[in-house]
Amino acid sequence: MNRQQQLLNSLALAGAVSALVATPARAEFAEVTAVRLNQTPRGIEIVLETKDGKPLQAFSASSGQTLITDIITTRLRLPGSDIFRADNPAPGIRSVQVTPLDANSIRVKVISETGVPTAQVLTRDGALVLSLSAAPGTTAVQPTPGRVPTTPSQEPGAVVPPAEPTQTPTQPGIVLPPVQPTQPSTQPGAVVPPGEPTPPGREPGAAIPPLQPTPPGREPGTAIPSEPATPGIQPPTEESIEVTVTGQRLSRYQVPSASAATRTNAPTRDIPQTIQVIPQQVLEDQGATQLSDALRNVPGVAPDNSSLTIFGDAFRSRGFSSGRDYFTNGVRNAFGGFNLNQETANIEQVEVLKGPASVLYGQGEPGGIINLTTKQPLRDPFYAVELTIGNFDFYRPTIDISGPLNADRTALYRLNAAYQNSNTFVDFLDLERYFVAPVVSLQIGQNTTLSFEGQYQRDNRLDYAGLPAVGTILPNPFGRVPISRYLGDPTREDQIRSVGSAGYRLEHRFSDNLRLRNSFRAELLTIDEDVIFTNSLLEDNRTVSRGAFRNNLDAQNYALQTDVIGTVTTGIVKQELLAGVELRRTDQNLELFNADVPSIDLFEPVYGIPPLSYTLSQRTFEQQNLVGVYLQNLISIGESVKILLGGRYDWVEQLTDNKITDESLSQEDTAFSPRVGIVYQPIEPVSLYASYSRSFAPSFSAGTRNADGTPFEPTTSQQFEVGVKTELLNGRLSTTLAAYQITKQNVITIDPERPQFSIQVGEQQSRGIEFNVVGQILPGFNIIAGYAFTDTEITKDNSGNEGNEFNNVPRHSGSLWATYEIQSGTFRGLGFGAGIFAVGDRKGDLANTIELPSYLRTDAAIYYRGDNWRAALNFKNLSNERYFESATFRDGIYPGAPLTIQGTFSVNF
Repeated sequence: MNRQQQLLNSLALAGAVSALVATPARAEFAEVTAVRLNQTPRGIEIVLETKDGKPLQAFSASSGQTLITDIITTRLRLPGSDIFRADNPAPGIRSVQVTPLDANSIRVKVISETGVPTAQVLTRDGALVLSLSAAPGTTAVQPTPGRVPTTPSQEPGAVVPPAEPTQTPTQPGIVLPPVQPTQPSTQPGAVVPPGEPTPPGREPGAAIPPLQPTPPGREPGTAIPSEPATPGIQPPTEESIEVTVTGQRLSRYQVPSASAATRTNAPTRDIPQTIQVIPQQVLEDQGATQLSDALRNVPGVAPDNSSLTIFGDAFRSRGFSSGRDYFTNGVRNAFGGFNLNQETANIEQVEVLKGPASVLYGQGEPGGIINLTTKQPLRDPFYAVELTIGNFDFYRPTIDISGPLNADRTALYRLNAAYQNSNTFVDFLDLERYFVAPVVSLQIGQNTTLSFEGQYQRDNRLDYAGLPAVGTILPNPFGRVPISRYLGDPTREDQIRSVGSAGYRLEHRFSDNLRLRNSFRAELLTIDEDVIFTNSLLEDNRTVSRGAFRNNLDAQNYALQTDVIGTVTTGIVKQELLAGVELRRTDQNLELFNADVPSIDLFEPVYGIPPLSYTLSQRTFEQQNLVGVYLQNLISIGESVKILLGGRYDWVEQLTDNKITDESLSQEDTAFSPRVGIVYQPIEPVSLYASYSRSFAPSFSAGTRNADGTPFEPTTSQQFEVGVKTELLNGRLSTTLAAYQITKQNVITIDPERPQFSIQVGEQQSRGIEFNVVGQILPGFNIIAGYAFTDTEITKDNSGNEGNEFNNVPRHSGSLWATYEIQSGTFRGLGFGAGIFAVGDRKGDLANTIELPSYLRTDAAIYYRGDNWRAALNFKNLSNERYFESATFRDGIYPGAPLTIQGTFSVNF
């Protein structure tokens, strides 16, 4: 495409952005309350009716075969649904689609196969009218007399007479003459020009399919196969025109809605709880290849171990451990997060919900949950390959392919796969990973979609137990221990951990106001490992005692969830109701063997150990069965008040069989978890909110019993949160400021009179303030930043820790990442990124005997985005800062990676 075409193609976007920047932050938004299609003697009219007849601002331009009209400071408020779709609405026109714009504007895109149609934008009786005339040379196809296709506002078979000829506009219209095509710009197979927003669900630079909205009853990102043509309408000829009205985010970093908070994809501004979304664009810009890279952007979330270990991703949110509170597309991910470092190749976005979430997700820690949204099939063929290489012999190719499986596109697929082979900054510690994630989506009729998803990940690596505090964060008379030191044994075989899952998601829409979603997932975890671990540094300050265990584990998890979502509107009161049930079962067979291992010198290690003599220490079968039912009501009273009410009741049954002693333990728990919150929006961009929520987690294992053998009650937690959410720069920048207090009771502690048993008297508390901001400050200038103040305290304890802080929780932490991409000229597509990640001092154990020092890590990036390719260089820890991420105990300190450089090249076709 030549420079003149590029300039024309960006005029509408540039005009809209300029108007957005010039519009005051508190400008009132117009609301489109109805969309109508009228036939005219020359073509068709698209009529957008507004509430109170407020005028709309439109900016138009044409290029090649494309007509673009952007309507700014406008939101869709259609009755019963926020989408409009009509297939074959008039001769020569394939479809009309209307969806909300993420950043408060609407884009009208008209594509012709023979040239841009003549268009006139005018106002009539308080409505915006886009009047279209066929391009020169277009041959009209006569419809069945007296019939037009069904639209969301028409009954099937309704007769709509052609509209009268266009009246004189109330203000001068904008007339766009046709432009002769020279090269397709947004036909299927075209690419997103550098610097323009990427359509949801597409990779930057990827082929652009005919855009489509999310219809009622569907989650964002799911495939939307085309609907059958309406009876009575002849199929379009090759001269047909396609009209698409759609929305695109003005910021690649901003995601205005998320499913984790309510399971209904409600706007985040309407949720009385903190939720932050890390989109795929941030992962790409930062060169993130693991979940820990993404979570650095979330204030109040800190690592609880290291990505170098075999034990998976573990984090603390608002001071509390994440445990197993990981989800994929809203279904609990029982094994992937806790037992493996999550691969990111198929992740579309990462959603972090702060605070107790038992109201929808059952048992869990009070810090919050992490929900991973995966990439879904696309309607048009899409093929992408990517290769990342870096220091420490890092090598990681990935593929992402998608498209239809049949001619009418009712069957779609997507396949993501990755392979990684890399060393690390720690001697002998390497990783080999295999990952594949297929998805197939089937459209069954107009209202039902059935998707099948699978995922498999296998990691081969040695374990890593960290380094002693003396010699790393504390002085050692023999000197400083290099962070590359490995205290295991490289002659041992790699540990193998693999997780596979398969399931389906069925979605059915009964009407615009009632839909059903049913999901099932089966997971299988296999662990075969022979681990050398460190115990402690002896008094000579250089001898490290060690041990060994062999772990054979097979576990299965089965989860079935069903949600029914309905909308009821009565006057100014709108209720979005959710009712659901979850059934889950987990089985686990474990064999554990222990052995003694010779010690190792911290400063002059000698590797190689004789064959070990293992002793069986544990052989158990464990099972957990869970049933949970939940109800939720999101009530909107007018435009200013939202009330969120919800509750869940859980029945949990747990069983442990000791295969060595033939002893069995069982326990049954029940819990009710409520949530109540209110949001008040005094003006459109501001949301003031307050909420209360509660969570629970069963306390069950062979080692957590009273002296009399009775089981413990579940731990319970409560959170109070208040905050304010704002949308600045006409919705292009979003902020959240929150204050909270979480209290956790029934924490198990050691029985001081009988140390071999436990008692349940502990209490922990976390209080804090969090702030985050994300969005686009100027065209091409994106930012994501946050700060957290976290004050933690053990408020009740009988082992001497009362008054101490939690481990691995900094009192102060924050991050700032920004990118700028040149929007025009010779260097259009060239981008730069820079960021800082600051972490304050934090305790390394609950006894608070050690403290990890604060650090400031600096990252940078430079990239170029071509028409269908992208090249990037990422620099992590640019200043080569020596720092320590976390600790599991006094002699298990995990260092952070030194300067890391990675180059990435990707191409789409």
